[in-house]
Amino acid sequence: MHRRFARSTALVALAAAAAAPLTAAQADRRTVLDQVDVPHNYYFREMYLPQLTSGPAALAWSPDGAELVYSMQGSLWRQAVDSGVATELTAGPGYDYQPDWSPDGERIVFTRYDGKALELAVLELASGEVRMLTDGGAVNTEPRWSPDGGRIAWVSTADTGRFHVFVGDFADGTLRGGRQLVPEREATVERYYYSRYDHELSPAWLPDGDALVYVSNRGVPYGTGNLWRHDLDTGEQVLVRREETSWRSRPDVAPDGHRIAYASYLGRQWHQLWVTRMDGVAEPFPLTYGAWDVGAPRWSPDGTRIAYVANEHGDNEIRIQAFVGGEVTVLEAAERRYRGHMGTLALRIVDTEGEPVAARLAVIGSDGRARAPADAWLHADHEFDRAAAERETAYFHADGSAELVVPAGRATVTAWRGPEHEVVHQAIEASAGESRSVTVTIPALDLPPDWTNWVSGDVHVHMNYGGTYRATPATLAAQARAEDLDVVFNLVVNKEQRVPDVTLFSPAPDAVANAGTLILHQQEYHTSVWGHLGLIGLDSHLLIPDYSAYPYTAAASWHPDNVTIAELAREQGALVGYVHPFDAPAPDPSAGGRLTNMLPVNAALGLVDYYEVTGFADHRTSAAVWYRLLNCGARIAAAGGTDAMTNYASLRGPVGLNRTYVRAGTGAATPAARRDAWLEALAGGASMATNMPLVGVAVNGAGPGSVIEARAGDVLRVSGFLRSAVPVADLELVYNGEVVERFEAGTSADVEAEIPAGASGWLLLRASSPPTPAVLDQYPYATTSPVYLTVNGEPPRSPDDAAYFLAWLERVRAAAAAQADYNSDAERATVLGHIDAARPFYEACR
Repeated sequence: MHRRFARSTALVALAAAAAAPLTAAQADRRTVLDQVDVPHNYYFREMYLPQLTSGPAALAWSPDGAELVYSMQGSLWRQAVDSGVATELTAGPGYDYQPDWSPDGERIVFTRYDGKALELAVLELASGEVRMLTDGGAVNTEPRWSPDGGRIAWVSTADTGRFHVFVGDFADGTLRGGRQLVPEREATVERYYYSRYDHELSPAWLPDGDALVYVSNRGVPYGTGNLWRHDLDTGEQVLVRREETSWRSRPDVAPDGHRIAYASYLGRQWHQLWVTRMDGVAEPFPLTYGAWDVGAPRWSPDGTRIAYVANEHGDNEIRIQAFVGGEVTVLEAAERRYRGHMGTLALRIVDTEGEPVAARLAVIGSDGRARAPADAWLHADHEFDRAAAERETAYFHADGSAELVVPAGRATVTAWRGPEHEVVHQAIEASAGESRSVTVTIPALDLPPDWTNWVSGDVHVHMNYGGTYRATPATLAAQARAEDLDVVFNLVVNKEQRVPDVTLFSPAPDAVANAGTLILHQQEYHTSVWGHLGLIGLDSHLLIPDYSAYPYTAAASWHPDNVTIAELAREQGALVGYVHPFDAPAPDPSAGGRLTNMLPVNAALGLVDYYEVTGFADHRTSAAVWYRLLNCGARIAAAGGTDAMTNYASLRGPVGLNRTYVRAGTGAATPAARRDAWLEALAGGASMATNMPLVGVAVNGAGPGSVIEARAGDVLRVSGFLRSAVPVADLELVYNGEVVERFEAGTSADVEAEIPAGASGWLLLRASSPPTPAVLDQYPYATTSPVYLTVNGEPPRSPDDAAYFLAWLERVRAAAAAQADYNSDAERATVLGHIDAARPFYEACR
């Protein structure tokens, strides 16, 4: 996905008339905890920062080893290890995470999220009183008591916006003298996913209290770093274990002070528990084995057991494993005793005929906190507008029904079922100690008669990507059903050395395919320079390695480039797309700095079939670059791809948020035939991309992807429609990048226009609006693919756009020629040859 990479090549604003500026309201939708000054927030937020989940998360032992405290559904819970009864210790006002039990057993330190920051707090167990320990507005995580209870170590972004270990003194219920353990230090190596400044994560005390173990990426180009021991008196730092980690190692030191348990994906696709020794020379051994994630390990006080969190069955569960013998018990919260007065809601979700339907639901209790069934996966939006909400939207998917516990009082339910249905808001009164049955009806929009021929798909999904949950094709299909999504492309892709879901790749539709959902496991190709490619319809094998141009690795060469990869994909019959193209500002080839995105090269050589106009990028900026390519004669279909990691709790999504509709008809009988029809329609440009509004256009009766022959001055008769569950402010007909007609919009419109044929080129219909909480994206946006127009038999020409891309090619070529990491002169010559081969296309456009 790597949306933020686009920003590294986007150096100055694009002077394109079609790229409308963001309004002040649009600029207010910002990433969660955006005070963290670290790139790729989508990764560290999910894999490092605490998340709101229905299942249990971070945990800690009581000093006597008889109980655990853990976070679950945003509260802290206490449970004896030999009991099925969980007792809620905190219940807001924010969401509480990452508890640690004091050595004297009297209090628990934790971190609380209020929508603005993560602050440290302490709970006095005897009184139930909670006192805040920090209030500076930073992100404070992973608090750990010293063995004598007189100090707390934690990680904070205070002052720098980056993650560093702090240590402070705790006395009389307050935290004093917090100091950053390691001074800010700029890295000496080039980094892609990580800050140019070093960080320290996940502190754990040694039993004598004189030293800490933590994770640091000092000198590390990829991964979150190695395990280090830090002597608090002398400041000496000793390397304990050199290993590429990925945010989730969370080392814990055994009571004997010699062993460290930590989570690692060493040589595997999933995080498991490993144990190494403090001496820095021992090779680790695995403590757990499985095709699922294990993390958050904590040794019992006597060192005989390790408690941890595992997602084998999808959501998290706590397991306690004997270190010797390996016996595992699951700590199940069979009975939950809440702090407040609670009621039960039994929701039934139906269509207007009363038939059960799957849907996405957001339930907010009378306490203002998100609620979900105990067995549901809670997801939270990755951005939100602070003027519209205190916290980001949290939601879950339900297959026709859902039962959940909520505080007594007024609860609100919001229900979505994809762009073809209304967004429903419903208020419900919950009574303490009672269960209430409630029906939520989701009406369909009044769609045009031809709509039955349109089939929806998300061309960019990652089923598993190092997130909280463990997804399967069945869970992916269930999410797609709730979003009323017909086709899902699960793109197999690397995250550093791992390639999650690599074993699922297949040319054939997944076995879960049925009349409602088609799951296809295909590929996203990663490079750190050229831009990322979606490869859908591969009929033989994945392209390996799945990435190139990774400095300090054996894949450092800038070959294979995106032209080489696209040609290999085409040999397998695949469509090639550029995914999450550009944030604002977009590339300006006249500016200085390095520009390497290879989009105009592939486009010139006819090696781009689709383009994510709606996706994990700025839609208007992405569209502006697309318009320039169309103006030069490229024929590239509009697509929508969410780049959702379906196993994330902090989900950029949900699946199908950005989707592609194609006019594929409904005649295909088998999953393979449905796949082929969908891909053929996209290849032909019969598509529309959206995140909520539905739009369609025809010119002289011909739809998107068609080519119209005309003479200059001929009247072009345009018809179109809009249907939307949210109001649309702007409904516009675009001709060669210029708006030629604006229509009254709202939520439903059927429009007609007559325009004279001018220059050869293209026309499309687009819709957009300011942000709304009903659409979990930057702003509502939709566009048809173009209807192409040939006037007087002439090809399209646009001198300004031709000059723009010729300057772009010069910048790309200069960067490629200066690169020293090719494996051979032949590789360099191949890459430069591809760039040079693109020039005639744009020269002909002048």
